Amino acid sequence: MTGRLIAIGDIHGCYQEFSDLIAKLELQNDDQLILLGDLLNRGPDSRKVIELAREHRAISLLGNHELRLLNYRRTKDENYFKAEDAEALEKLQPDDWAYLEAMPLTHSLEELQTVLVHGGFLPNEPWQKQPAQVVTRIQVIDREGRPRKRAECENCPPWADLWNGPPFVVYGHTPRREIYKLKWSVGIDTGCVLGGNLTAYILPERRFVQVKARKAYYS
Repeated sequence: MTGRLIAIGDIHGCYQEFSDLIAKLELQNDDQLILLGDLLNRGPDSRKVIELAREHRAISLLGNHELRLLNYRRTKDENYFKAEDAEALEKLQPDDWAYLEAMPLTHSLEELQTVLVHGGFLPNEPWQKQPAQVVTRIQVIDREGRPRKRAECENCPPWADLWNGPPFVVYGHTPRREIYKLKWSVGIDTGCVLGGNLTAYILPERRFVQVKARKAYYS
């Protein structure tokens, strides 16, 4: 790794904040942006976010919003459709869809013993073998050891609290007011679309850079 690797949490259509953060990062030619999924929906301009990601040669990981959108586009199964998907389905162009189709599930940095992912992993199972349905959606773990969303299981522990590494995991998906830093993981979805911050985590220096949302776009 020659330049910096810069992970950015869930953007959710917040194009202006994404643009502000890129300006604040003062990108160099050998820097690599890794976007942790959920580039689209909820915020004001999903298409511009994807355009800016492509312009900066960002690697974007598959989030649950992209996965659902791609599944609906392939199958037309209404179970995959939510009202908030309508704008993206209408406005995204062939280059944008190609970008979504190419999104990997994870990005591994062996030299730093670090893996980047949208949602997270089940502990005690090889992270490399966990399916998209788990790693894009997991927030907490129930008593039976199953991945769940926070809303389904309010008193269940976050998966990250049970993750004892290695590898160190950098993830988004679970919005919090503050960065959620533990020994073996860091959660950097700080709820930009909810009026929080858009957060970048810079490796190898392990430094955070944030911009404040201009407003709350979604509640």
